[in-house]
Amino acid sequence: MPHEVDESFLALPLRALADAALARARALGADHADFRFERVRSASWRLRDGRTSGSSDSTDAGYAVRVVHGGAWGFASGVDPTMDGAARVAGQAVAMAKLSAKVIAAAGSDERVELAAEPVHADRVWVSSYGINPFDVPDAEKTGLLAEWSARLLAADGVAHADASLMTVQENKFYADTAGTTTTQQRVRLHPQLTAVAVDAESGEFDSMRTLAPPVGRGWEYLTGTGWDWDSELAEIPELLAEKMRAPSVEAGSYDLVVDPSNLWLTIHESIGHATELDRALGYEAAYAGTSFATFDQLGKLKYGSELMNVTGDRTAEHGLSTVGYDDEGVAGQSWDLVKDGTLVGYQLDRRIAKLTGFERSNGCAYADSPAHVPVQRMANVSLRPAPDGPSTEDLIAGVERGIYIVGDRSWSIDMQRYNFQFTGQRFFRIENGRLAGQLRDVAYQATTTDFWGSMEAVGGPQTYVLGGAFNCGKAQPGQVASVSHGCPSALFRGVNILNTTQEGGR
Repeated sequence: MPHEVDESFLALPLRALADAALARARALGADHADFRFERVRSASWRLRDGRTSGSSDSTDAGYAVRVVHGGAWGFASGVDPTMDGAARVAGQAVAMAKLSAKVIAAAGSDERVELAAEPVHADRVWVSSYGINPFDVPDAEKTGLLAEWSARLLAADGVAHADASLMTVQENKFYADTAGTTTTQQRVRLHPQLTAVAVDAESGEFDSMRTLAPPVGRGWEYLTGTGWDWDSELAEIPELLAEKMRAPSVEAGSYDLVVDPSNLWLTIHESIGHATELDRALGYEAAYAGTSFATFDQLGKLKYGSELMNVTGDRTAEHGLSTVGYDDEGVAGQSWDLVKDGTLVGYQLDRRIAKLTGFERSNGCAYADSPAHVPVQRMANVSLRPAPDGPSTEDLIAGVERGIYIVGDRSWSIDMQRYNFQFTGQRFFRIENGRLAGQLRDVAYQATTTDFWGSMEAVGGPQTYVLGGAFNCGKAQPGQVASVSHGCPSALFRGVNILNTTQEGGR
């Protein structure tokens, strides 16, 4: 059943504050102004061996005014919920734009901020897809479920410790601008996670195994069986962990890989998601988040990977962490191609970058994580499309004589141009003559982005597709954090370099 926006948020003087701020910005000569009132409630619970080790529940609320005046950005934020307060913040934003214009002129630059046109979206309301708002569930029920799950793990042979956590967010935003767009939105998301730890008493060696369940744009129903089979996963972790403790260390060399969606989503995030942010490719993030090998002059030319590679940017995917009705510049959510048949064909854009580079419009990638922060270009749900009639994961494994099946994400490393990388995982299974032949340890795969995606020989079908993701993608100065999903099928890669992490660590 579709939900409505929280009444306590709607009871705030949203439109009155926006009217006061936008009127003041117009009176001061702003070419564009937008107003954003934001309330973000975040809560978390952490258990160690079934006992609560920490919890938090906080709300960040306030409003921001952003303007374009004299060809420069201006931004200010505040918490005073009065018309005078909103008008004063708008004045501060204009003053900041005037100061910025002087600094730009003194630097000898003639670059002016202009925004790509966007249709007016008046009085639009959007609520994300979820069943039960987790904030409507008593805290005792949340911690009780985490404790019960922890007890299941601890009762199994070989499990010495169990960690459990749950993060929940309800994000409300009201947006209005001088063009006439007004949007009101509510998003709910959550991230549950359990980790089992095994310790060898004789050797002192230890290892862990984490649930594969991704963070999602769902509600409490996710923890009670909608969208994930928790009972099955919790039941298999102890045995898998025990096998991992006994597993031999991998022999470094070249292997064929079948990569599960629970691992591949992170490689997509780092080597495609960040690389196709156009502000990064143009150098605007160089001081902090880096640049990109996928530079703008290679649009339509760069061979990103094999012809089986089709990647979309998507702000509309159901239950996606980056899914919105409208972004923080009033742009409607969209889906578009980033890589088509292995070739770079698109980027992620906000309104300024779209106008600067000649695109007709933004594809809705502006986002701010707080009312105190200015919207920046942030990642959409970037996903590798499955083959319509593609094989199962078992069929992909059957096509490998000597290889490794990789499941779950763990550590990663990639250079500032998103080109040279290495990734590890949660579980590694040796493949011999098309069959799984036990687990391995100490595995990392290493490649360049184009070599890795160029080696992709087969893409799984829709039955293998899973929407993974993260709560903690960082970018910008001051730093901001965003949640983002990445869907993908299982996929087969030929001749990938495998490192032994224990040997590498000893060098």
